[in-house]
Amino acid sequence: MSSMQDADVVVVGAGTTGSMALWQLSKRPGLTVVGVEQFGRVHTHGSFSGESRLFRTAAKEGALYVPLLREARDLWRELEAESGREIYLECGALSIGPAGCEPMETTARVVREHGLAHRGFTTEQLRAAYPQFAVHDGDVGILDLHAGGLRPEVAVAAALDRAEAQGAQLLFNTGVLDIERHADHTLVRTTQGVIRTRKVVVSAGSWTRTLVPELADLVTVKPLGLTWFMPRRIADFTPDRFPVFMRDVYLRDGRVVHFFGAPSLDGYSIKVSPSLLWDDVERPEQVPERFTREDLVLLGQQVQALIPELNPEPVRTSLHHDGFTADSVPVVELDASGNCAVVAGLSGNGFKFAPVHGRMLAELVLDGTSPLHREAFTVAAHRARRLADSSVTITPLEEPAALV
Repeated sequence: MSSMQDADVVVVGAGTTGSMALWQLSKRPGLTVVGVEQFGRVHTHGSFSGESRLFRTAAKEGALYVPLLREARDLWRELEAESGREIYLECGALSIGPAGCEPMETTARVVREHGLAHRGFTTEQLRAAYPQFAVHDGDVGILDLHAGGLRPEVAVAAALDRAEAQGAQLLFNTGVLDIERHADHTLVRTTQGVIRTRKVVVSAGSWTRTLVPELADLVTVKPLGLTWFMPRRIADFTPDRFPVFMRDVYLRDGRVVHFFGAPSLDGYSIKVSPSLLWDDVERPEQVPERFTREDLVLLGQQVQALIPELNPEPVRTSLHHDGFTADSVPVVELDASGNCAVVAGLSGNGFKFAPVHGRMLAELVLDGTSPLHREAFTVAAHRARRLADSSVTITPLEEPAALV
């Protein structure tokens, strides 16, 4: 790249949301679109890697998200059709928890209010349908039928391939040093030179706090871990027999242990991973490199108690991170100039929404509005909720994403 380059739109970050924004922006004719990524193509340093992510339409976070998830399901199918790659496996998403607990009640209400395709299970029906699980007395289940698993690395690769085929220029291993916003243009200073652009989309994940410091008080960085375990009979855990799942276990001391998982995609193991285990960090570089031995021993015991056929020693682990907001609602904002759109704070729930967020950002930055955007996502709404409820706490992850 020359020392100064001009573009119509620059997308900073080409991971979970940036790849999808590039796919959508590159559909618009006549635009010069440039994507800038500090790491390589489909890397392992951000929030999206880790083989699988959960997708579901029965959002236990509330009805606000159901229309967006329905749109996302259509967009995942569209990306599959355009790329010719398998991304979305509709094997269902099973929620398990004690009857009457908040996550199960919310899921049931969302299913009922939106008429979502599903199956409900009593304790005995759950034991009969899914003997892989150790079902406790009083547990019930809800199977979201328009749900399943996503292949995140394949999805990001497919979106980037489509963006490039449609004319986007992609710059990898190129760090962004500064984003200098002016009334009629923005200068994106990179390690390879400066790009002068009319519009910019910032989708930098956990690095957003540095690139957009005005959001630093709304977004924190949390480490997230993924673990895989080997069952005795892998045939019982293939996608045709075993759905993605979320499981809330209530302990005698009142604590809730939350797990999520996915069927076998590698032919010998399944993903079963915990919710948050670590404290916040200031920067992604401070995320631990590995689980402690003590964590893995305890985790293995808990996992085997939920799925007895699993060997309690994990066969694979990985550490990731994501930006979190206080109430897990994402920040999606178009600045006052109308030239810069930002997404941040996906709170471990972002991957299932990725193509919707990508389209939302493209429409915001090009058209000034998007029918997919919600007032709840704006910075003003986040600050108002924070003032109204200073006691808001982080909701446990359904799936550490980016890790979703």
